[in-house]
Amino acid sequence: METLFQDVKSDIISKLNDSIGLDSYCADLHHELCNTDYFIIGTYKARKWLGDVVFDAIELIREYENSNFGEVSTDFSEPESVANMVAYILGEQILSKSFTYSDKFDLCLDASDLEAIKEELEEVSLND
Repeated sequence: METLFQDVKSDIISKLNDSIGLDSYCADLHHELCNTDYFIIGTYKARKWLGDVVFDAIELIREYENSNFGEVSTDFSEPESVANMVAYILGEQILSKSFTYSDKFDLCLDASDLEAIKEELEEVSLND
C-alpha cells in the first residue's frame, strides 16, 4: 500500500502546486483534491496501479464504507471504481496528517496555507 499512498500524496501535492483549493474553505479541500476528477481513468491503468495489493485495497474500502456509511457501495468488479475510491480514502488520510489542514478546517485557504499543507505532506509516510 506504500506505493499507492505515495502516488496519491504526489497527486495531492501536484494539485496544491497548481493552487487547487485556493480561496476555498479548508473543509472542502479534500473534495477539491480527491473528488472533482478521477485519479485513474481506464481499467488497465487501475489494475496495474492496484497490482498485488488489490485485496488490501478492497479491505480498506470495505472498512471505510462500513464505518462511515454502514454499508459498502463500491463496485469491486470495476477496477477504476476500486482505484478511485482507494485514492479518495488515502487522500483523506494524507490530509488529516497536516496540522495546517486540521487547524484551518473551518477557514478559507490562502496561498500560504496551501504551501504550509504541501510542506507538511511532503514529510508524511504511510506509517505516520
